[in-house]
Amino acid sequence: MPGAPAAALSLAAQLALAPAGAHAWHDAELGGVRGVTVGPIENAYHPGVGYGSPAYDRTLLEARALGATWVAVTPFGRVQDLSGTGVDPTFEAPFAENRRAVARAIAMAHARGLRVMLVPHLWVETGDWRALMDPRTDDGWARWADSYERFVLLWAEVAEAEGADMLSVGVELRSWVTGPRAPAFARVVDDVRRAYHGLLTYSANWDDVDDTVILGALDVIGINAFYPLASANDASESELAEGGRRVRDKVHALAERWGKPVLFTETGYTTRPDPAVRPWEWPDKMTKVRVDEAAQAAAYRALLAPLLDEPDFVGFFVWRVYADPDDTSQEAPWGFSPRAKQAEAVVRDAFGAPWACDPWWRAY
Repeated sequence: MPGAPAAALSLAAQLALAPAGAHAWHDAELGGVRGVTVGPIENAYHPGVGYGSPAYDRTLLEARALGATWVAVTPFGRVQDLSGTGVDPTFEAPFAENRRAVARAIAMAHARGLRVMLVPHLWVETGDWRALMDPRTDDGWARWADSYERFVLLWAEVAEAEGADMLSVGVELRSWVTGPRAPAFARVVDDVRRAYHGLLTYSANWDDVDDTVILGALDVIGINAFYPLASANDASESELAEGGRRVRDKVHALAERWGKPVLFTETGYTTRPDPAVRPWEWPDKMTKVRVDEAAQAAAYRALLAPLLDEPDFVGFFVWRVYADPDDTSQEAPWGFSPRAKQAEAVVRDAFGAPWACDPWWRAY
């Protein structure tokens, strides 16, 4: 059934049997990706409530109640700075411990009837954006590529062993995948395919996906989709709706150009006035913010309404909730999470609606 992990054929096998092209997901009758990203809580200040814990299971139950069919799990590796000296797979806890927790998290999601996308992220200690990584020299880039490949292969092996349904081979690596260094990343994708036999995507940033040259190596084009819907504050509902239609048109053009379906590997809006103007702004860097649930809900509604009628668009992952649903310390009240806010009702309605990419037999 849609959303259940057990099937006679894997999703990758079903997609491979469908005619190639932007409508392949629809033609394979895989069902829209109604996804929620579950952020980790993996440090000594919050023991026993991270991935694989009883608290995480409550989050899974909430996701199911919302109508989700997928969750994204996001382990991190640590990078000291943008010079690309290497990736340390230890993050908040030893890698072996995090590996066991993520393995439990995947198994628990499957037990709850949810498919899983595994998304290894990079955490840059200096606070800089991973998209600007620059090892500077040819030798530096070669060392960086080797280190990153070791990191992502560690998680590819977890994805293979635990039967994760999709793997993102990278997140917002603009300096690598949009220029002359891209062939080295394509080789990483090839090596990951030999270790992991599920679906592959890559999480491009919304403003560089058109320049990302490795999309042909993927099964699904992934976008961290923090598209602005308006250029100025106090946009009307009709202006936001027009912004949503512009995003739909971009998605359609991208899918048709590459002959691949498109997935929003992350999307969301903060809970503040005018979140659709600069959706990527990080809530932790804001102060004295007025919480505005209605504005968050309006932005979600304007983005999703036209996309659900686009057959090239296969779904989205809400950014984000956390492994412990009771822990409010992870994000300010004006943050991205739609949990227990007006936007939650918008997401529930979207998850419950028929989508153009859904198979004809999907029951509602």
